[in-house]
Amino acid sequence: MKTIFEKSNGIDGITFTDEDLNIDFISDKFKRTTSCNLPSLSELEVLRHYKELSDRNFCIEKGLYPLGSCTMKYNPKVNELLASLENFSNLHPAQSDDDCQGALELMYNLQEALKKVTGMDSITLQPAAGAHGELTGMMVIKKYFETKGDFRKKVIVPDSAHGTNPASAALCGFDIVSVKSNEKGQVDVEDLKTLLDSDVAAIMMTNPNTLGIFEENVLEISNLMHENGSLLYYDGANFNAIMGYTNPKLMGFDVVHLNLHKTFATPHGGGGPGAGPVGVVEKLKDYLPIPVVDFDGVKYFRNYNINHSIGNVRDFYGSFGVLVKAYAYILMMGENLKKASENAVLNANYLKEKLKKYYNLPYDIPCMHEFVLSGEELKHDFGVSTLNVAKALMDQNTHPPTVYFPLIVHEAMMIEPTESETKQRMDEFVEVMIKIYNEAKSNPDNLLKAPHFASVKKVDETQAARYPDLVYKE
Repeated sequence: MKTIFEKSNGIDGITFTDEDLNIDFISDKFKRTTSCNLPSLSELEVLRHYKELSDRNFCIEKGLYPLGSCTMKYNPKVNELLASLENFSNLHPAQSDDDCQGALELMYNLQEALKKVTGMDSITLQPAAGAHGELTGMMVIKKYFETKGDFRKKVIVPDSAHGTNPASAALCGFDIVSVKSNEKGQVDVEDLKTLLDSDVAAIMMTNPNTLGIFEENVLEISNLMHENGSLLYYDGANFNAIMGYTNPKLMGFDVVHLNLHKTFATPHGGGGPGAGPVGVVEKLKDYLPIPVVDFDGVKYFRNYNINHSIGNVRDFYGSFGVLVKAYAYILMMGENLKKASENAVLNANYLKEKLKKYYNLPYDIPCMHEFVLSGEELKHDFGVSTLNVAKALMDQNTHPPTVYFPLIVHEAMMIEPTESETKQRMDEFVEVMIKIYNEAKSNPDNLLKAPHFASVKKVDETQAARYPDLVYKE
């Protein structure tokens, strides 16, 4: 495909005026003396060019996105319409509380809804994304202990954790201590006991964990941590699997963040905007960032009167448009939020049972909303790696799953179909995965050269990530 510069043909797309413009009022030192080398095409040709580019992108409207731990569920288009309503989109964040009662009411109601599904006692909607929510939660935990005069230095993180967990804790000045997984892929309680001392501030856990396995010893872990005077942090990345069936409060967690895009059908941020609300139990509510949205029975208002607040973690107050979309989704689903989790778990177990006959399943037990296969045998027997399988999927109108994570599974393929997908679409995915498996045995060289039909063929991932070529040169 040619670049828009190469398509340039000297035709002006839009002429704003047929009058000669007098620019004598501009000093000569500010005037360009050479051509700016911008492409010049008709409006129609510009539209065609960018439509062609957009068609090369893979998107949820094109096919399955089985990204484990990313939860690429469908985002209802009506939510976009609601978030773009004039009185929402034109509202300035610096307006007074009196001028934005409707927006504040929506935020307050969203807080109440999230309190109900998480079991937490107080919520902030301020963080910009899940990882930012993690950071906010760890700041709350640190401030809690400092206020007590208890300067704890350690945070325990499972070896299967998301990489943002140790990063968030380290940014708050904590030392990271890793706890091993047992033969079931869960936190090894005996190993955890050896790590507990008076310096441990918290443990960060995802439940179900990154293997898609529910931590069956979570109550024992909770008791151990609380007896040690420590707190429990819940990474809500996988909350999509448990809505309506249980919640972090019942498991004994003290702090939780939620990824609204993973659980409540808002778009993935891609750097922004996003939202990662944080919920806390009663004893931690005075440490939340300011302001929090409150209601005095008459008026909704931004409350800055928080005794031990960690302060602002965001300019103004979060990504309001994202909050509108999440609230709309919750209202539309109602009690069916529980059904969403139910279907997510059903879909994942269906795919797991279909695919384990072909790909190695390290932990062959019922999963929650996602599961992890291993391509280690394919690599050993036929020289076809998990990366080769992922590239081959690109030729089959299917987005590759998350690969090489979690690190405790070699050649990992982390698959999450979400509740949004039909049995027909999942059966198509199974057929494609079986086709790739059979080709790995019969014609591995062909897979090593995949993708064959994608707009971008095989690239050096390391070089492409570190040295992307983003500038057009003649």
